[in-house]
Amino acid sequence: MKADNIAIIKPGSVIGILGGGQLGRMISIAAARLGYRCHIFSDVTDSPAGQVSDAVTVASYSNLESLRSFAESVDVVTMEFENIPEEPVLYLDQLTFVRPSPKVLSVAQDRLVEKNFMNSIGVETTPYVAIHTASDLVDGVSKLGLPSVLKTTRLGYDGKGQVRLQDASDIGGAFTKLREQQGILEQWVPFTLEISVIVARSSDGEIISYGPAENRHVNHILDTTIVPARISQGVASKAERIARKVAEKLNLVGLLAVEMFVAKDGKVLVNEIAPRPHNSGHWTIDACKVCQFQQLIRAICGLPLGSPERLFDAEMKNLIGDDVKRWADSIINPDTRLHLYGKSEIRPGRKMGHVTHLKPLTK
Repeated sequence: MKADNIAIIKPGSVIGILGGGQLGRMISIAAARLGYRCHIFSDVTDSPAGQVSDAVTVASYSNLESLRSFAESVDVVTMEFENIPEEPVLYLDQLTFVRPSPKVLSVAQDRLVEKNFMNSIGVETTPYVAIHTASDLVDGVSKLGLPSVLKTTRLGYDGKGQVRLQDASDIGGAFTKLREQQGILEQWVPFTLEISVIVARSSDGEIISYGPAENRHVNHILDTTIVPARISQGVASKAERIARKVAEKLNLVGLLAVEMFVAKDGKVLVNEIAPRPHNSGHWTIDACKVCQFQQLIRAICGLPLGSPERLFDAEMKNLIGDDVKRWADSIINPDTRLHLYGKSEIRPGRKMGHVTHLKPLTK
């Protein structure tokens, strides 16, 4: 059983990571640089994270015996994705330290809970209504107008689990398209940019944040991140204040990405959060004094957080699907850093790696 409180988890200890994807891979690499070992718990074999880690458990997240053995082998547990079932996280939390906490995960897993939480702490979001039935959808459209976006409350990412309602003809089949799951209808807000802020917070309340990154999506999947975001200093400062406030109100211990819209009227609206390293923060590996992955390790192990200072301007480009076949082009450019994720199968829409183009620092 875990102790009542947590001391510093020293280098040489074992960090457990739930999930075996590319984020887990980069967490494990960052941990190794600080002298930690990592144990991956994943439900798939030959995972990207497993390829670079000291130990791997391949089992269902519902396998309590495997979860207990995993917990007994590690000193702290973190996660590389938030769409993990809540039950195994709560079970692990009884046995060892889980950071971020199950409470943070429960907010991030449900879009309706997430929006309600934001509004309860005074953070503005797009207007929304809960959708439980097809008639709720009709009423919601009457309230919010068109266009609007219907989303499932859970398990949506990279554009999955959502339907855009452009006109009245889209309403009839929209609820069916989401397989009649509980949903949330969000008003479509005209925006100029999508941005994100990565924030780290330790158990003693120390907090750091990276400056806002500008994100461009193609087919609902992040394609390019540009740093610094092309926004005013006032908007940038507001975005960082919002991200820090969310982290503090969640009592976060770990890392949090806060995705936001910059509306045409200048408002900054929170879209969603992810309590883990984020695709839009990959540029920090090559362009900052301390990257987002090492900040996570520092935060969950009770170490002082590092400097988020940016050393370069940067543009991060995801290698999606067949893009990865042109990996050699990135090796030639001395100002480009290539990161491949070790995935054997190329599929449309699958993130296979990323490249970061470094540029001279601007203020």
